[in-house]
Amino acid sequence: MSSTPHDPFYSSPFGPFYRRHTPYMVQPEYRIYEMNKRLQSRTEDSDNLWWDAFATEFFEDDATLTLSFCLEDGPKRYTIGRTLIPRYFSTVFEGGVTDLYYILKHSKESYHNSSITVDCDQCAMVTQHGKPMFTKVCTEGRLILEFTFDDLMRIKTWHFTIRQYRELVPRSILAMHAQDPQVLDQLSKNITRMGLTNFTLNYLRLCVILEPMQELMSRHKTYNLSPRDCLKTCLFQKWQRMVAPPAEPTRQPTTKRRKRKNSTSSTSNSSAGNTSNSTGSKKKTTAANLSLSSQVPGLGAIPNCSLNPGRDGDLCHSTAVTPSGQFKEKH
Repeated sequence: MSSTPHDPFYSSPFGPFYRRHTPYMVQPEYRIYEMNKRLQSRTEDSDNLWWDAFATEFFEDDATLTLSFCLEDGPKRYTIGRTLIPRYFSTVFEGGVTDLYYILKHSKESYHNSSITVDCDQCAMVTQHGKPMFTKVCTEGRLILEFTFDDLMRIKTWHFTIRQYRELVPRSILAMHAQDPQVLDQLSKNITRMGLTNFTLNYLRLCVILEPMQELMSRHKTYNLSPRDCLKTCLFQKWQRMVAPPAEPTRQPTTKRRKRKNSTSSTSNSSAGNTSNSTGSKKKTTAANLSLSSQVPGLGAIPNCSLNPGRDGDLCHSTAVTPSGQFKEKH
């Protein structure tokens, strides 16, 4: 069969100007298609290294993932960082899910200088559950993605707002247990909450505690300090940022024309100006020297809370900082 001009591999005899142009970059929706394929290639032996490689392929190093939904006790919003994203996807499969993929319909793209934003108001997260029973769950909502505008085209922000969900049970299973009221009652109960399993919800609640501790864990991993020393160092640095005066913006000197005066008046004015400037500079230097010393005698004491009670049974004690930079505890 001969090739036609509608064939994408058609080569025109009139030159390369009549050929179809090759896109320079992959479309954002195609990256979601690649993510679905990577999730389908997951096996039961996929460990933490596999999930970390998955997150490295599709998420930036400073990426954030946000989930917003409403439960029985009110609206919820969870945001996790890059280090916790691999574990989030693995908890989905630990809750009995055998397949996971995303469907984007009528998405809108907007291009910026360094990023591409995809806004899909009709996004569906489809999960296939094998236990406790064979069920297909369609979680619908709005998905907003921000991709980096480069060759890797990884996700920088992921925000999924869940509106509703549906749990679908095959008719064949209902027909098999039509005469068993206990099984029918079990089939009528939901196995997820807003399309999320209990494993995923418990992990998101745990992330509320784990996310603020990322700084302590990274400092412990980098400097090999004890948890107590990591907490002291982080508190000391935050205290320094609070005490340090804000830097004043530099002002450009304004040039003004002055009228010439007599020599006698100019010399008297200059002498008076020098004396006033000298006194003003002395006041500024003394104020600068007294600012930190008055607020922080001996470089001050940092309030610090410990998990272990002190001598009097209190949970709080103070940590003093000597001028040499060492910590000294006060109970």
